[in-house]
Amino acid sequence: MNRQIRSIALPAIATNVTVPLLGLVDTAITGHLGETSYIGAVAVGGMMFNMMYWLLGFLRMTTSGLTAQALGAADRKEIDTIRCQAMTYGMLFGLLIIVLQWPLSVAMQYFYAPGSEVSDLASQYFFILVWGAPAVLTTNSLSGWFLGMQDARSPMLTAILQNVANILLSLFFVIALGMKIEGVALGTLLAQWIGLGVAMLCYYKRHAKGFPLWKLTLRSSGRFFGVSRDIFLRTLCLVAVMSWFTRAGARFGEVTLAANTVLMQFFVVTSYVFDGLANAAEAIGGRLYGAKDRKGLRTLLRKLIMICLVVATAFTLLFMIGGTSFISLLTDRDEVRLASHEYLPYLIAVPFASFVAFLLDGLFIGCTGTRPMLLSVALSAALFFGLLYLLSPSLANHALWTAYLAYLLFRGIVLGLATPKLINKTI
Repeated sequence: MNRQIRSIALPAIATNVTVPLLGLVDTAITGHLGETSYIGAVAVGGMMFNMMYWLLGFLRMTTSGLTAQALGAADRKEIDTIRCQAMTYGMLFGLLIIVLQWPLSVAMQYFYAPGSEVSDLASQYFFILVWGAPAVLTTNSLSGWFLGMQDARSPMLTAILQNVANILLSLFFVIALGMKIEGVALGTLLAQWIGLGVAMLCYYKRHAKGFPLWKLTLRSSGRFFGVSRDIFLRTLCLVAVMSWFTRAGARFGEVTLAANTVLMQFFVVTSYVFDGLANAAEAIGGRLYGAKDRKGLRTLLRKLIMICLVVATAFTLLFMIGGTSFISLLTDRDEVRLASHEYLPYLIAVPFASFVAFLLDGLFIGCTGTRPMLLSVALSAALFFGLLYLLSPSLANHALWTAYLAYLLFRGIVLGLATPKLINKTI
């Protein structure tokens, strides 16, 4: 079991850690362009895409869970059907985003309501990066299939090469060509299509002999979207919380928005490490669930909890000791540094408040236990908005961070209560 966990978790962590590195690089580049509005524009523009891609995250998660279960049941025809469906839907949804780019931009700009300067820069960022939507969603779908097949190395290679290309291209456009936020966006766009190409090559190298790359099929689409419905609604709650976090920070001023953006980059790094462990729960757990191995599921969960405790302790100590230095690496604006230091204690509390929710999310995705996932996030989102409404008049941005910590903690509690029933369903 330990070897299985390592074979999935380590490549998945490597894959996931490369994702927030993009945010760190974008924030670092814009943080040294001379104006806080550039940091705010990356935060708002990035959240615009995060909202869309999070809502369509069921393409990856449903694909991963159903594929892992089909693998556990040794159903090769279903494995092939699931992948073809997911890739087709990913491309179609990406094309739809391109078609609807203008109304989507207007609606999200209205929702976030940034200042005029930030709004103009965020729009510029959005209309360049929107052309990468088909590549992003198709790559995500194929990555979910790789994970369900217990292949974490192909997504790792795809993510690493894509992100290295992103960093190099963004630096080239900004530093060598003197571009500003449009250079960051253009570098990311080109890297997204490079990522899709790498994913296709990984498929041909590791899986092409067993399955054709692509064929349009509607068989079992009802099951695919039935599982996806709860994941979509659950993701909608996640997006609502994260979007309101950015929006509330913007209402407290550009400096507060920039400080929250800087701190959230470190939280994202933490979350992606936990997500790597959750990917192990997702892939291995789904396979064990498909094979109806209840004992194996319990052993897997116990081992992963112990690993998460060690990781949470390490991150807590890292943020306590090096938090101030890390903030200085991302921005040279004194007012942003001072504001970030004020809210650093909340970041220090994040690892222990969040790891249970991340880990159990992975297990429930792999076992397609979608209804408890939806319930946990819906109740936790209600708690977040309730606390924010009650506390923000007196505590301002402190209320925002307090509500967010409570939201993370409560998600784990609700899923923990539902876990015994999920495991017993394998019989």
